[in-house]
Amino acid sequence: MADLGAHALRFALAFALFGLGAAVYAGVARRADWTRRAERAVGLVFACTTLAIRLLFVASATCDYSLVYVASNSARSMALPYRMAALWGGQAGSLLLWLWMLGIYSTACVASQRHQNRTLMPWVAAVLLANATFFLVVLCFVTNPFEPMPGGEVPSDGAGLNPLLQHPVMMIHPIVLYTGMTGFAVPFAFGVAALATGELGSAWLRT
Repeated sequence: MADLGAHALRFALAFALFGLGAAVYAGVARRADWTRRAERAVGLVFACTTLAIRLLFVASATCDYSLVYVASNSARSMALPYRMAALWGGQAGSLLLWLWMLGIYSTACVASQRHQNRTLMPWVAAVLLANATFFLVVLCFVTNPFEPMPGGEVPSDGAGLNPLLQHPVMMIHPIVLYTGMTGFAVPFAFGVAALATGELGSAWLRT
């Protein structure tokens, strides 16, 4: 579980870096083929992130305390919904949730613009992938949600979720909050693309 999740994030980082480079090259050289490569990279980053968050959900639901994150934010005495909500009960899980929701928005954006705004899309993809790269670097090298227990010492139970978060409203609060905050990445990306291309009309804003 720990190795697969960590590898999923590393592959996501590799795809994000490749896609970012491809997007910048496509924007500078005006290469439609490299734009498509960058857009595919957005989908691959989302796929890898989806695998990672699914693995962490399963680990939380099944009380897999071989992961430091699960042991620190979940406990057997907690109801299943709260064990699963423990995914965003700590820093690493919250960042992974943010990244995953960013992937949803980014993939939907790229898919909806397959035949529109083609001069803007290299820069849109570049901004979205740069955003994802930041979170992936933090998750891979600073606060890894798949860090294994040191020395193989797996506890029989976890520390449990912060009591302040064990309420139905607080349980969904991060998702509701992130839905709005993460979504602003898309209009920001279009704004940067408009500046980069000089297309400063209202078309990008209407999109």
